[in-house]
Amino acid sequence: MSARQSPAATSPRPAARSGPAALVVFGAAGDLTQRKLLPALYNLARQGLLSESFALVGYARRELSDDDFRAKLRTDVCAWAGERFEAGVWDWLAARIAYVRGGFEEPDGYQRLAARLAQIERGQGTGGNLLHYLATAPEFFAPVVRHLAQVGLIAEERGRWRRVIVEKPFGTDLASARALNRELGALLAERQIYRIDHYLGKETVQNLLVFRFANGIFEPIWNRRYVDHVQITVAETLGIEKRGGYYEGTGALRDMVPNHIFQLISLVAMEPPISFHADAVRDEQTKVLRAIQPMDAEEVLARTVRGQYAAGEAGGRHLPDYRSEERVAPDSATETFVAMRLALDNWRWNDVPFYLRVGKALALRRTEIAIQFKKPPFVLFRHTPIDHLTPNQLVLSLQPDERISLRFGAKVPGPTLELGNVEMDFSYAEQFGSAPATGYERLLHDALLGEATLFQREDMVEAAWSVVDPVLDVWRALPPRNFPNYAAGSWGPREADELLARDGRAWRQLRE
Repeated sequence: MSARQSPAATSPRPAARSGPAALVVFGAAGDLTQRKLLPALYNLARQGLLSESFALVGYARRELSDDDFRAKLRTDVCAWAGERFEAGVWDWLAARIAYVRGGFEEPDGYQRLAARLAQIERGQGTGGNLLHYLATAPEFFAPVVRHLAQVGLIAEERGRWRRVIVEKPFGTDLASARALNRELGALLAERQIYRIDHYLGKETVQNLLVFRFANGIFEPIWNRRYVDHVQITVAETLGIEKRGGYYEGTGALRDMVPNHIFQLISLVAMEPPISFHADAVRDEQTKVLRAIQPMDAEEVLARTVRGQYAAGEAGGRHLPDYRSEERVAPDSATETFVAMRLALDNWRWNDVPFYLRVGKALALRRTEIAIQFKKPPFVLFRHTPIDHLTPNQLVLSLQPDERISLRFGAKVPGPTLELGNVEMDFSYAEQFGSAPATGYERLLHDALLGEATLFQREDMVEAAWSVVDPVLDVWRALPPRNFPNYAAGSWGPREADELLARDGRAWRQLRE
């Protein structure tokens, strides 16, 4: 079954073009700029959403001229866009690209940057508006902002705005997150700080608010009376892909749960905001994060599972043991898989468990949110051939395809009473068409417009770490004894299945 677009939806209101501004990318020679930021800017330019007075300034240690930098970026965009590459779009963007060489803690580099930005402001009319993107290692977040302050590049005056985008991770635990917030807050107002999570750039995630609050058939049943439980799965077939140095100090829990996963939970579970203004939405998200019950030591042991992959076949190729990867300790205790059972202590979700699992080297690449509803009473079917009822499920898929499906029961045609499962399925690509996108387009555009709804606020970050910290404490105190405990290409350790089985439930069976 498929959805059909109504005539009213065929003429969307055009998105606003951003105003004059310069985007400064710190770490511009790195992987994030190549794979995500530059393609996203190319898409925004193609859609006519960037101002004629837009400029992109790269800042990195590498010795490059403006022309060298433009040539590198052109190669990157061509590789990403393939046959969809439009030379005219690139030429428009390339004319607005500049490069400044400098180290992240090199005062002279920031002096050169300030002089170049003043020149660009005069020549391209950017109005002195600056969006700084920190595509750097986390240890440079505060030093970069400190140096920017010293050369006057974050001060807002004479109608100019100055904003800073901070990539995850926002700390490695509650103490470090608070310390980072203090350091940034000493130099920037909270409204100037945009903590980015690329998951929130996906259409399905953004559609959660519309899906819930614009459809009268769903919101009345979005609560403990009708929902049995919620499952969130973020599964990858890839291993750590030569990122052993980073992953050894992070692990799956820190890497995914306090940011991506908790953002999804907050959007699924939040109360209706009083408006779609940024702080109104984020107020409700923060309430959800504060409602997640922190676990004591015994609950951590009972309600969390960690795993580490062994060799196996995943994603059509052989993966070695995690412990055999480059820059990974041979006796590493770092988890590559996490499963948890969370409880929300509020009126809407009391006694509705939220199960999450996230892992690398798993059987399929899949990210989804599954809402499972309670079964209806069986009494009506007691004396019929039907021996059980399958619960209704609403599934919001984020990757590899963005889609929404609803499962319900229907009678199989024939002379006997037989029940079959039917799925109503809505695909973004089939319904609205698809174009290559990185997930950063909406987020960069919003930051240029000063729209902060899809960015994390200080209190959201700290509320999330308050839940994760007790788990980290127990895991540090009790190193795993059975790593590696799942084969690459499987669905993780058996303890993850047992986590749900103890509640009389099971993970959704995911297939290609």
